[in-house]
Amino acid sequence: MLDALDRSGWATAGIDISHGYDAVGYFRTQSAHWDLVVHAAASAPHRAAIDSEPKHMARNLQLDAAMFDWAVRTGQERVLYLSSSAAYPMNVQTGPGWGRLHEDIIDLDDAREPDAVYGWTKLTGERLAAEARRTGLPVTVVRPFSGYGEDQSEDFPFRALVERARRREDPFVIWGDGNQVRDWIHIDDVVAGSLAVVESGTEDPVNLCTGSGWSMAELAHIACDQAGYRPRFDYLTDRPAGVAYRVGDPSRLHRLYGPEVTLPEGIARALLRAGP
Repeated sequence: MLDALDRSGWATAGIDISHGYDAVGYFRTQSAHWDLVVHAAASAPHRAAIDSEPKHMARNLQLDAAMFDWAVRTGQERVLYLSSSAAYPMNVQTGPGWGRLHEDIIDLDDAREPDAVYGWTKLTGERLAAEARRTGLPVTVVRPFSGYGEDQSEDFPFRALVERARRREDPFVIWGDGNQVRDWIHIDDVVAGSLAVVESGTEDPVNLCTGSGWSMAELAHIACDQAGYRPRFDYLTDRPAGVAYRVGDPSRLHRLYGPEVTLPEGIARALLRAGP
């Protein structure tokens, strides 16, 4: 996001605890006015942490509450809040028969059980966004689906599977039964789509997705084919695997932006990337 804004000529500042700068501390002490606040801070939002480390919920709620309190108090121009596809109800993600997830499935006044505590955090964040909007603060809400990129952590499935293919691992390990379907969207499209939604000024939540579903096993097979080998696949059904089927409805996004990077192209980029 910072790279994209810099290329567009924006003056930017990034706050990242990995660089020694805590966002909560910034929200407590600073009052600078910004044209756009991109709130992407979260504690360990990957699958293993979502399923087994609920302590992160308190930290994420603290981050969201502190940001919205600061943004309202200091009169920020606009906030971009990155919610998540994890906010969608679990009961409509059990198989392809439910179809693609449309934004209106979520009713903040009658919320149904989302994906683990991380999903509850994002639903609460969207509620905070709605309340902040009632004070006059412009807030854009986007719901990224399975975002990925070449330099993503191996804590996330895309990079984990691609790196196994790069190392030509045999057997090739996949968490779950391999049939879990996800809507994979490249980070370039997450960023460009987010900024297109911001530019539109819409107050409706918008999915960041492609509308196409690919299973974990399909992703692994494409990666291995591109890496030029055929391993034996071992499926670890005792590991965290997430919901069975999560594919977004891109209709609202397509009025503003069309994703450009296909999954096979994204895999090829990741395999070509040099270094750790």
